[in-house]
Amino acid sequence: MSTAHHRKKQPLFVRQQLLEVAARLASEKGMTAVTLDAVSGASGVSKGGLLHHFPSKNMLLEALFDSLLERLDAAIEEAMRADPLPHGRFTRGYLHACLALRDQPEGTKDWAQVTMVLLTEPQLRQRWHEWVRERSEEYVGTDSSVDAAIVRLAADGIWLADLLGSHDMDESARQRLIDRLIELTQL
Repeated sequence: MSTAHHRKKQPLFVRQQLLEVAARLASEKGMTAVTLDAVSGASGVSKGGLLHHFPSKNMLLEALFDSLLERLDAAIEEAMRADPLPHGRFTRGYLHACLALRDQPEGTKDWAQVTMVLLTEPQLRQRWHEWVRERSEEYVGTDSSVDAAIVRLAADGIWLADLLGSHDMDESARQRLIDRLIELTQL
């Protein structure tokens, strides 16, 4: 029996590779460039292999979005574990996760950029809405103040400004802004 062409299967690695390639294509060329053929070709995974993991483009996009949400949740949870003050902890974690996106290595910046592209898809916008609603319900006892909402909306704005490079702000002014937002979470 021949052992040629037998290689160890690594489904989690292949799946992650496909998601990384889809994120890069979306970031570099826009969502229209994310086709099953393009992802298959750029990843070196056969189309059959791709379809095994993601039977449709919509399933690929949903998995891509889920991966982004998992990364965001992990960053928030890490910041929350390091924060001893319960009141406003989720909001501070969200702020820190959004701020950290600016300093990500080049390979992970694709993920921040693709978030914008994914949010143009109606079903993914709905999933984002659900994520926000679920977190609002989960942290209603500690993060439901108007000030906390202001900080989370400001974090979204900072993230967008960082992504687009649209606001020139020196580091001192940025730090004063961040400090003031953190103060708002403690009121």
